[in-house]
Amino acid sequence: MVRVAVNGYGTIGRRVAEAVRLQKDMQLVGVTKTTPDYKAQLAVEKGIRLYAVDAAGAEKFSKAGIEVSGLLEDLIEQADVVVDCTPGDVGRTYLRQYMGRKAIFQGGEEPDVAETSFVAQCNFREAVGKERVRVVSCNTTSICRVIHALDEYFGVRKARVVIARRAADPEEVGRGLIDSVVLDPVEVPSHHALDVKTVLPHVDIVTMAMKIPTTHMHVHSLMVSLKTPVSTAKVLEALESTPRILLPRKSEGFKSTSNIVEYARELGRRRADIYESVIWRDSVKADGDEVYLFMAVHQEAIVVPENIDAIRAVTGICSAEESMRETDRSLGIMKGV
Repeated sequence: MVRVAVNGYGTIGRRVAEAVRLQKDMQLVGVTKTTPDYKAQLAVEKGIRLYAVDAAGAEKFSKAGIEVSGLLEDLIEQADVVVDCTPGDVGRTYLRQYMGRKAIFQGGEEPDVAETSFVAQCNFREAVGKERVRVVSCNTTSICRVIHALDEYFGVRKARVVIARRAADPEEVGRGLIDSVVLDPVEVPSHHALDVKTVLPHVDIVTMAMKIPTTHMHVHSLMVSLKTPVSTAKVLEALESTPRILLPRKSEGFKSTSNIVEYARELGRRRADIYESVIWRDSVKADGDEVYLFMAVHQEAIVVPENIDAIRAVTGICSAEESMRETDRSLGIMKGV
């Protein structure tokens, strides 16, 4: 059993911790939290061992009547792998404390925090045995899945992607919705293109991004030039064969991100989480060597399976295929349908 610690119990940390508990070859030894709120209390009620980051934090939890099992340093001592789910740019501050343990970081950190950036189906083998691995952001993860698939089947000459990003996560009431479309950034390309190249360095890609007034999902518009002409049917065949990609039909009622979220609810997915890249089947169009499509990305959940696979990669306990198969089984991940 791989002993896993999760540092940070926010949007991603909660999901990663629960996903770890579903794995037959992993044991969650505990999580850290900075605030003694209802999420901390729920973690304790779920039987998750809770740790404070430092002594001052432990005092806050004590005053709130929430028992902690120790400090971050105590948690790290028990772990083989630490998954850092702290806010962006915070993970780097823990590098020294993680020494002697395998560490996995999130896409909010700069690439140089780790030895390699990671998307399971693209470069699992590069991460095998590494000390530090960075799971890339939600948008980068989804772009990499699709571009890698098209490149494997047909060869990609270049990719151009426009990203309409959600303005805030559902619980981020302090950021709130905005009555505006905000270019984020105004400059071209956005950082997503550079991030894709940390996983697929050979791909010619330009990305543009904006924030829109919604909380549920991002939507990508992809325009990809291939090395050879191809039919729409062949592109759909390739995408249907690719893990962690869904292709819902307009005729089934899938016309918006709200439909996708509602579908996840009806499936009984916890928190309506969507781990797959969701491509509207009817949007896929091949015109000679050009391919166009719309894709939705659930920013709260899509990197969860990547974190689980990254744990297996750094510990070298199984192959990419075995890891993805077990991760997909445990999380109920679908493909193609």
